[in-house]
Amino acid sequence: MGGEMTVEGTVRLGDLAAGPVRRRLTPDAGARAAIAKRLGLEALPELVADLEVRPWMDGCQVLGRFEGEVTQVCGVSLEPFSQPLSGEVDLRLAPEGSPNLPEEPMISGEIEVSLDTPDPPERLEGETVDLMAILAEHLALAIDPFPRRPDAVFEWSAPTEETSPFAALRALKKPTE
Repeated sequence: MGGEMTVEGTVRLGDLAAGPVRRRLTPDAGARAAIAKRLGLEALPELVADLEVRPWMDGCQVLGRFEGEVTQVCGVSLEPFSQPLSGEVDLRLAPEGSPNLPEEPMISGEIEVSLDTPDPPERLEGETVDLMAILAEHLALAIDPFPRRPDAVFEWSAPTEETSPFAALRALKKPTE
């Protein structure tokens, strides 16, 4: 997310030697506007996250919760509306070259997915964990892709006139008497 990063939004793996690191992220108006634009939202009036970064194997685990308010355009009425949003963060990261990273799948190979086992760790580029980027990714997953205001009602009625191509030909034909 580049320019909107703050020192509080990053944790170095070396910082975890003393134990877990807790961060409260409260992006300012500019950072929230950048996240909203990136995620296709009308606005992001509120966003706060409490995250903990713990040592895990040779990488780290990021755990926590976020809460906020998103403003989206209703898919029915096309009017903007706001709604609360919350979610959980549970992500494991392993540095480049770690034996704990999953092997790259072959292009023609199959990937086996099990709902009972935790997700494999993601690749951490460098030694710094970007908590703001992780927050934005998890926020994106929590957003309703088809937003609808609670009071929005879809009203549709079938056209009363016939609109087929044959109706247009019938209109050109003169009635015979």
